[in-house]
Amino acid sequence: MSASSKGPSSPITFDDFLKVDIRVGQIVEAETFPEARKPAFKLRIDFGPDIGVKRSSAQITKHYTPETLIGRRVLAVVNFPPRQIGPVMSEVLTLGVPDEAGEVVLIVPDKDVPLGGRLY
Repeated sequence: MSASSKGPSSPITFDDFLKVDIRVGQIVEAETFPEARKPAFKLRIDFGPDIGVKRSSAQITKHYTPETLIGRRVLAVVNFPPRQIGPVMSEVLTLGVPDEAGEVVLIVPDKDVPLGGRLY
């Protein structure tokens, strides 16, 4: 899935927005993903007791290392169906935006917020 930086997408309703469940999680494990077609990391993200720990694959290798990811709070979509990415079943979509070179920069809360908190 690719996103364009040219202009906004088609309008949606507020109910459409509410269908996308974006939550705060904390990365508890991060490791290289050599089997991925594009450089990526395998992540395990803790979303708190109601959602638990979920797996994700993220192409975030330009700005981050596994060591700098551990403990970092991130935002992720938690209600997409799981997706097979090589040998990894990705359960959530970790969110980011492109920098000037098109490399992913993670979207993170700027305060220490509770795990599992929903974006609104």
